[in-house]
Amino acid sequence: MSRIGKKPITIPAGVKVTLDGNVCCIEGPKGKLEYAVHANTEVAVEANTITVSRKDETKLSRSVHGLTRTLISNMVDGVTKGFEKKLEIHGVGYRAAIKGQDLDLSLGFSHPVVVAPPAGIEFAMEGNTGIVVRGIDKQLVGQTAANIRKIRQPEPYKGKGIRYAGEKIIRKAGKTGKR
Repeated sequence: MSRIGKKPITIPAGVKVTLDGNVCCIEGPKGKLEYAVHANTEVAVEANTITVSRKDETKLSRSVHGLTRTLISNMVDGVTKGFEKKLEIHGVGYRAAIKGQDLDLSLGFSHPVVVAPPAGIEFAMEGNTGIVVRGIDKQLVGQTAANIRKIRQPEPYKGKGIRYAGEKIIRKAGKTGKR
C-alpha cells in the first residue's frame, strides 16, 4: 500500500469539496480548481477529510494512487494558501519591470522581452531583479517560472541570467591564456 496514498487529507475551514463522477472540484477563498481523477482510483469525502483508494492492485493503480492523493492535497493547499516561486536576475544591466499585468524583461537582447501571465498567475517584483510568480495551481506556477528562466538561462562562466532564488550555478574556470 502506498504510504502517501493512504494518508487522509484534512479539509480546512472555508474549503468546499464536490465530486461529480470522476471530477474532483475544490473551491476555497483564493479560487476554484478541478481535477479529473484516474479511473483506477476512488475519492471519498467524509466530514472533513478526503481519502483516496485504489480499485485493484495492478501496477498502474499502485502508481496512480499516491499521485492522485498528492495532486488533490496540492489543490487544497492552493485554494487556501497559494503557491509562489521566486526568481533572481543576475547580470549588469539586466532588469525586469511590471507593465500592467505583463512582465517586461531587459536581458541583454536587442529588444525587451514581454511575458504575459497565463490565466490564474500573477507577477510581482522585489526590487529590479527579483521576480515572484504567484498562483493557486502548483504545476502552472512552476511551469511559468521555468518558462521565464528559459528566456535567459544562467551561463556557467559569469553566472549571468535568470535563476531560481537560492539556486547554485556551477561555474567553469574559462581560459587562462598563454604562458
